[in-house]
Amino acid sequence: MKTIAQQLNVTAFPLRINDKDGSQIYGEDSDGYWWKSERDSNGSQIYGENSDGFWWRCESDADGKEIYHENSNGVIRDNRPKPVELTLEQIAAKLGISIEQLRIKD
Repeated sequence: MKTIAQQLNVTAFPLRINDKDGSQIYGEDSDGYWWKSERDSNGSQIYGENSDGFWWRCESDADGKEIYHENSNGVIRDNRPKPVELTLEQIAAKLGISIEQLRIKD
């Protein structure tokens, strides 16, 4: 498979390609090493890979803080919010009240 530089007959390196916002999304060196990345609509990187076969993907929260990351080495960090499911009995016990005292507002 040819690299982008080979396909375009580029001879001046390093080759860098930016997206419409000016962020680098592809790079290639004269030895054929390349990397690429993708960003979400907020500009946070969500995926990347390189010519060595390494890849990673991640997810960020609304503040741009990374909450999920995984890569081709098997590393997974999952800090995404998890839903909490409790029965009414468990809620009452956590509040230290009887279940009869619980009221749900509209």
